[in-house]
Amino acid sequence: MPVGTQATVKGVATEYLRESGAQIILANSYHLYLRPGTDIIEKSGGVQKFNSWNGPMLTDSGGFQIFSLNDIRKLSEEGAEFQSHIDGSTHFFSPEKSIQVQKKIGADIIMCFDECTPYPAAYEYAKGSMELSLRWAQRCKDEFYKDDSFKKQALFGIIQGSVYNDLRKRSAQETVKIGFTGYAIGGLSVGEPKDDMHSVLENTVPVLPEEKARYLMGVGMPEDLWECVERGIDMFDCVIPTRNGRNGQVFTSLGKLNIRNAEFREDFTALDPECGCPACKGYTKAYLNHLVRAQESLYLSLLSLHNIYFMVDLMSKIRKSLESDTFLEAKKEFFEKYYKRQVGGRR
Repeated sequence: MPVGTQATVKGVATEYLRESGAQIILANSYHLYLRPGTDIIEKSGGVQKFNSWNGPMLTDSGGFQIFSLNDIRKLSEEGAEFQSHIDGSTHFFSPEKSIQVQKKIGADIIMCFDECTPYPAAYEYAKGSMELSLRWAQRCKDEFYKDDSFKKQALFGIIQGSVYNDLRKRSAQETVKIGFTGYAIGGLSVGEPKDDMHSVLENTVPVLPEEKARYLMGVGMPEDLWECVERGIDMFDCVIPTRNGRNGQVFTSLGKLNIRNAEFREDFTALDPECGCPACKGYTKAYLNHLVRAQESLYLSLLSLHNIYFMVDLMSKIRKSLESDTFLEAKKEFFEKYYKRQVGGRR
C-alpha cells in the first residue's frame, strides 16, 4: 500500500497511482488532524473525495507519529498529550478521539490507537505499554460501534510487545478476544534486527485468525515482502518506495540501483526491462541520472512512481506464486536475480 501521509503520495498524482495497479493508499490521522483539519475533510465528503483518489483508503491512528515526532508528550491511561510539530500547539488524543478523527476523515479501514513501543525497550516497559494498548483497543472498539459509521468502515486491532515473543503472543490472543475485522502487527521495523522481526512473526501470526487480514505496519523492502508473506502476512505499507525514489534509489528486477552514480551517465538503457512504468517506457538511465544530478524535480515523480510500480508488481507475482503453489521457487528465483549484480551477493 503506497503511503500518502498528508492525503497525497509525494510527487505522484492519483491518476498515475491508479495506472500502477495500486488498489489502496494510506493517510495519516495525526497529520490530517493538524492540517488541513478533519472538519475540512469531512465537509469535502471524506478523504477520498478530498484527494480525488476515489478508491479504498486506510488511516493509521496517529499513535506512531505522536510518539515519534514529539520530544514533549505526556502519556496517561486516558491518552497522550502532545505538541504539534508544525506550530508547537498542545493537543490530546485519547482512543475515543482517535476514532472520532478517523471517522471524520472517512477512510475505509481505520486503526486502533496504541502506543508504538520504541526499540530497544526493557521488558517491563514493553509489558506495560502492550497492556495499555490492549485497554485502549477495547475503548476504540466501544467508540467505533457507537453510531452507524461502522457499516462504512472497518476497524483493525494492533498487536504490540516489542521483540518479546511471550508479550506478542499474549497481545495477539487478547486482541483477538476483543474482536476486530483485521489485525495489524505494529512496533516492528523500528530498528530491531531482521531475525527478531521474523521471530516475532513466527510466534504471533499463528495466533491470528486465518480468515482475517493480517497487516504488518511500516515494512516494505522487496526482500521483506517475500520473507513476511512466507510467515503469513497479507498487507504491507511503507514510505521506502517513494522516499528512496526521491533520493535517487530505485528497485529493479535486476537489483537495487542508485541512479545518481557515475556508472549511469552514459547508460542509454531503461531502468528495468521488465517494468512498464513511465520512467522505464519513456526515459533512459542516462537521462534520469542527469535529472537527479541537476536536481530537476521531474525525477522525484518518475523514480517514486517506478518504485511503486515495482512493489505493486512484486506483490502481484507473490500472489500468483501462492495460487500456483510455486512460492518457494519464485522466491529463490527473485533473490538470485535481484542480488546478482551485488559484489559477493547476499543470497
